[in-house]
This record gives sequence, structure tokens and C-alpha cells, in this order.
Amino acid sequence: MFTGIIEGVGRLARREARGGDARLRIEAGTLPFDNVRLGESIAVNGTCLTVVAFDADGFEADASTETLALTTLGALPAGAAVNLERAMRPDDRLGGHLVSGHVDGMGTVESVTDDARAQRWRFTAPAGVLRYVARKGSICVDGVSLTVNAVDADGFEVALVPHTVAHTAFATTRPGDPVNLEVDLVARYVERLLATGEQP
Repeated sequence: MFTGIIEGVGRLARREARGGDARLRIEAGTLPFDNVRLGESIAVNGTCLTVVAFDADGFEADASTETLALTTLGALPAGAAVNLERAMRPDDRLGGHLVSGHVDGMGTVESVTDDARAQRWRFTAPAGVLRYVARKGSICVDGVSLTVNAVDADGFEVALVPHTVAHTAFATTRPGDPVNLEVDLVARYVERLLATGEQP
């Protein structure tokens, strides 16, 4: 599990095709990288990946065909900045919201406008994702836990404070760029319970 609080910004160094899927090399950048272990989970732009090799500068992870097709990692250009978060520990603070690292779909940055010292970002999203998005609810965009300020049939809006822009890959993200979206876990479980008609 993750919190959606980005710990560092790294870079996609390369994507190497391997037997139909890919091996990704991620440069750790500003991510605190002490005591990294083989097999641990690191969220890369909100996508949970498993460390299969590492050195002092970064790590490698395998991306399945599903991951490459359903997240931005399949087409992200080498050199692109990526948000990084290591999996939370049992004694960590939950500063954002519970995030699984399982991307529900891809959206697109529609616009970015100044809003006092903050920025208002609008994203388009598929209907299958928007059904779980609620005003003042939580959503994870490229691994960042954000609060939804507005939502309609085509997309949603969030506000990014200066710290978030400066310390995430949003600093280099522009209108038209694709983003990974993960909806609030609670919304998915509530829908499942209602669909089955089971009483808690």
C-alpha cells in the first residue's frame, strides 16, 4: 500500500523490450533510496512495480503487458520525470489516502490555470473512472493523492499548491499529457457491496 505522498522525483532512463513485455530502468533522483531491497514495491507515477535489480542510482522493474497497455508507462518517453513513492510501513503516517498502486485508467491534462498562488488543474477521464469520482473525495493522479474540487460528465478538477507542483513531476507536466488515475478504494468496495446485495 501507498499513501499518495510523493517521496521523490526520478526519471525513466530506459524501457527495454523483453519477450513481449518490458524491463524499466528508473533513476531514483530525489527518492530516499537507503536500504532498498529486492522484491520491494515502489510506485512509479502511481503504478506499483517490484524492484528486480538496483544500484546506488536507481532500480529496475518488469512491466507486464497489462501494465504497459493500461498505464502511461507503456508510451512514456525515456528521460521523462516520474513520481516515486516506496511502499508504506505499518508505523508510517497516512498523510494522503490509501492507494493500492493499481491504476484504474488513464486521463489527460485538459488545462492548467493560476488560482492565487495555487494552480487549478482539470483532467478528462473515462466514464468508467468518473463514476467513482466525488466532489471533495480523494483521487490519485500519477501517484499523487489529491482532493477533487469539482467533477462533471467529462472530467474533474483539483487544486495544486506550490509545494506539490515543485516537488512532483507535475512541474514538467503540460496540457495534453496523459496521466494515470486510481480512484478511492472505498468507492470500489462500496460499489461491490451494493452490487452483491450483501449486508455487512
